Amino acid sequence: MPHFFQKHIPTLPNNIKAYNVEDGVPANHVFSGNNPLEEVDLFLMAAPENFQKVLDNVVEETGRRIRCLITDGFLTFAAQIAEQMQIPWIPIWIPLPCTLSAHLYTDLIRELINFNSNRIENNYNVNDLNDQTLEIIPGLSVMRIADSPEEVLSGETFFSKTLSRIGQVFPKASVVVMNFYEELNPSLLNNDLKRKLPNLLFVGFLTISIPQLSLPQSDLDTTGCLSWLDKQKPMSVAYLSFGTVATPPLDELIQLAEALETSEIPFIWSLRDNLKNNLPNGFLGRIAMKGKVVSWAPQAEVLAHDSIGVFVTHCGCNSVYESIANAVPMICRPFFGDHWMTGRMVEEVWGIGVRICGGAFTKSGLVKSLEIVLVHEQGKIMRQKAHVLKEVVVKAAGPNGIARRDFKNLLQVIS
Repeated sequence: MPHFFQKHIPTLPNNIKAYNVEDGVPANHVFSGNNPLEEVDLFLMAAPENFQKVLDNVVEETGRRIRCLITDGFLTFAAQIAEQMQIPWIPIWIPLPCTLSAHLYTDLIRELINFNSNRIENNYNVNDLNDQTLEIIPGLSVMRIADSPEEVLSGETFFSKTLSRIGQVFPKASVVVMNFYEELNPSLLNNDLKRKLPNLLFVGFLTISIPQLSLPQSDLDTTGCLSWLDKQKPMSVAYLSFGTVATPPLDELIQLAEALETSEIPFIWSLRDNLKNNLPNGFLGRIAMKGKVVSWAPQAEVLAHDSIGVFVTHCGCNSVYESIANAVPMICRPFFGDHWMTGRMVEEVWGIGVRICGGAFTKSGLVKSLEIVLVHEQGKIMRQKAHVLKEVVVKAAGPNGIARRDFKNLLQVIS
């Protein structure tokens, strides 16, 4: 499997065994560095054959027939494998439902782009194309064409070609599982998705406990983040993290560091070790009294701490879900894929955050965004909306929520 997943596999129960699917990277392969999804492309190219080999090994080793295939929704090739094995296929869609809608309407979005591209040749402004909303798609009226995942806008990569099959294979799945609460979605979007996918199930956030578990003792946190947060004022700290894949460009990394140094706001920055050498000379020493830079942070626990006032994020779906579960407003800097649509939901649909000015980190832009969320009246309104949204999630996860009903329906399909 791709190396960036290997480091983050949790400890499994004794009755579950993990099997490794080869990552598909040829021996002595040199990555170009130009395509952030190159490793994903290589994995997907080899995945059908490698995946089938592992399934065959499992059957041979256990002597038991495979009865159901549950996969990430991106692994569209699994539909054919399940069909050949004559077993149910259950894709799980991890990102927000709005991105699934974009993939289901890929052909329509590309037609819209081609139509308006012809207008550009007749002095139609290219910015007008990027800013045009997707109001022709039910539930996506706030989205811009430019918010669509790159795989929707262009079919050049193997990853995009794989995802272009979603509209063909998802309707044939036994059920499609959403890692999301239906109550968080606009009803227009929910209704359209259910029309296209009658077997759609919303089972809630699969990796987050709702309501949140109690924080562990701060002295048990080996990163020192929680004990450091204990010393800060409530809702005063900015937490920054961009996940395991997204990486700010070098110039933005420097601008970000300068903004944090200039601002009076205390912060925790989860920054991979290989990027720390790109920070301004002496930065770590100068910010030692008001900031903490760590190679990894216990994100769920950090976001649950009372001292956290804002989350500066790449808008990865799990990060956004954790932020919602803890009522933490966000400053969004999307990078690729589903990030852009997620950021639009955060800012314009839920009203619990703001996208970074100009779409990229600048010193002045980040300082301004931090002040908006942590100091200005606009930030107070965001926090109020974040608490309301958290309550929606808590209720949705309860005994009368749709997730409970849909999870029972999922169990019936599996068993």
